[in-house]
Amino acid sequence: MNVVLLCRVSTNSQDYDRQIQELTAHCHSAGWNIVRVFANKVSGAKKLEEWTEIVELLEFVNNNKVDRVCVIEISRLGRNTLEALKVILLLNENGVCLYIKNYNLETITNGKVNPITSLICTILLEISSMERLTIAERMASGRSQYIARCRAEGKKMGRPSNYRKSDEAMKERYSWEI
Repeated sequence: MNVVLLCRVSTNSQDYDRQIQELTAHCHSAGWNIVRVFANKVSGAKKLEEWTEIVELLEFVNNNKVDRVCVIEISRLGRNTLEALKVILLLNENGVCLYIKNYNLETITNGKVNPITSLICTILLEISSMERLTIAERMASGRSQYIARCRAEGKKMGRPSNYRKSDEAMKERYSWEI
């Protein structure tokens, strides 16, 4: 059985090596042949078209003999439910099973799309989406409290007044977001 690994982390400071190691170990123990690894550092909130690795993955499975795509957890497809469901649908239409390791779920069983797995995937993706919103709310709340505390204590917030990066340095530093 030919498989492709899909690994994703959200920021440049994170590392997807653990995902690759866990999936590789699982595939070897199951006797699956890893034909390619797609790994990227991209926000899960990005649209499908903006995520070059996923576009390349979909092209690869269309043009090669791939039986399944393995992910460590479903949120690695993204935290936008509709975008992630598009990926699952495109894989299923090509007869490629999505295997989700942490729940041992397969979208295609015995050559047919598994409707229970489809339902579970939708629920799990919605939970991931809610988690993303909750994280954003916590960060905004923490930022508001920090600003209020600094103002109450008369502290200056932000960067030092004499500090300024050039536009080129800023573009280089944040190129992965642009």
